[in-house]
Amino acid sequence: MKQWKIFAAFCAIFLTAYCLPLSNEKVTGAIIEAFKMLQWYAREHTLACVVPALFIAGAIATFLSKAAVLRHLGPRSNKAGAYAVASVSGTVLAVCSCSVLPMFAGIYRLGAGLGPAAAFLYAGPAINVLALFLTARVLGFEIGVARAVGAVVFGLVIGLLMAIIFRRSEQVRAAAAMQLPEPEKPRRAMWQTGLYFVCMIAFLVFSDWYNPNNVVVHTRDGRVFKAVLLQETRDEYLLQADEAVGTIAVGDQVTLAKADVVSKKEADTWVIRIHHIRWYLAGAMGLAVLAMVLRWFDRREFVEWMQNTWDFAKMIVPLLFGGVFLVGFLGALVPSEVVASWVGDNSAASNLIASVVGCLFYFATLTEIPILEALMEHGMADGPALALLLAGPALSLPSLLVIRSVIGNKKTAVFTVLVVVMATIVGMGYGMLS
Repeated sequence: MKQWKIFAAFCAIFLTAYCLPLSNEKVTGAIIEAFKMLQWYAREHTLACVVPALFIAGAIATFLSKAAVLRHLGPRSNKAGAYAVASVSGTVLAVCSCSVLPMFAGIYRLGAGLGPAAAFLYAGPAINVLALFLTARVLGFEIGVARAVGAVVFGLVIGLLMAIIFRRSEQVRAAAAMQLPEPEKPRRAMWQTGLYFVCMIAFLVFSDWYNPNNVVVHTRDGRVFKAVLLQETRDEYLLQADEAVGTIAVGDQVTLAKADVVSKKEADTWVIRIHHIRWYLAGAMGLAVLAMVLRWFDRREFVEWMQNTWDFAKMIVPLLFGGVFLVGFLGALVPSEVVASWVGDNSAASNLIASVVGCLFYFATLTEIPILEALMEHGMADGPALALLLAGPALSLPSLLVIRSVIGNKKTAVFTVLVVVMATIVGMGYGMLS
């Protein structure tokens, strides 16, 4: 089967290269936009977000006791406690989906039950305190509250449904896990292992600290306007206007060459101030981790940690990069104005389209808010807006590729369908009330 998958991948790449209409300006433009998005992802998310998460995933596989994971998150764990921890994890982690994926893979492979692991997978990026507050401030208090309540409920319900639907396969998996030999007794006290993980997670939170990217831009031709910085590559800024300036309307996206920008001043908020010193804070956490590793870990454990981290990197990074590239390509072919025209009412079709778009397209944490603001300016209804907010942060095409590699096609399909259906139903209900 593995060889057939490799053969299918070769065929897909060959057919794409053979048939792609490169003479079509729209297609070539989409390819360029895809590379821009990939460069932005590499510059803004890989080192600060994905790499620390991979080290945490490797540490989970190396240093966490299988017995402890089974006791707290396994099929025989206390259900209320397991789901409560998993469903509110986002308030503690405050990370995006690409950070949650390696950790999800780590705890699931170590024996966590599918239900709590699925709840963690959804809730990790969805229940983000900063994103919830920003949603309420920018898009309205009602939709902010609806997003917060919906995210918590979604995490619980999706986890429970996944556990029920796949209870037989999970029972077999749990029985197999219990047959494995007990790991060696840890060389460290529980508080030492706990402190080690706390410092690594703190490193991830600070290194990937969010920047709302509210800026005031002065250009060489004399234009001055407030905007949100959506994407930065080596040579360009992609901005979304917060106010109308000349022919630029609120919500319009503008690409500016860096050479044409005289100044770009950020808003002065506590979030931005922490963002500016994030590497000092992350560095302090990194030094603490280094000191603990040198003092408490032996060479064999360190080598095993690095090997597990590398194994996760080989599995996850190519899928993330490939998915981000594909999302950038598709996003250029389907501009936001077109998407807004599909979701202009509160019908089931509009909410379903918004949920599917949320599940496929990649939104870095907090960027979904200005993007959604622009869509609403172009006519997106309130119900589909909430549906996209509930489906978008937790899923994307890159994350679906990674999830599939961890839990397989069937479970990934069911997880995706649950998110889409629930987001559609909740969006329709909210649209009727608003």
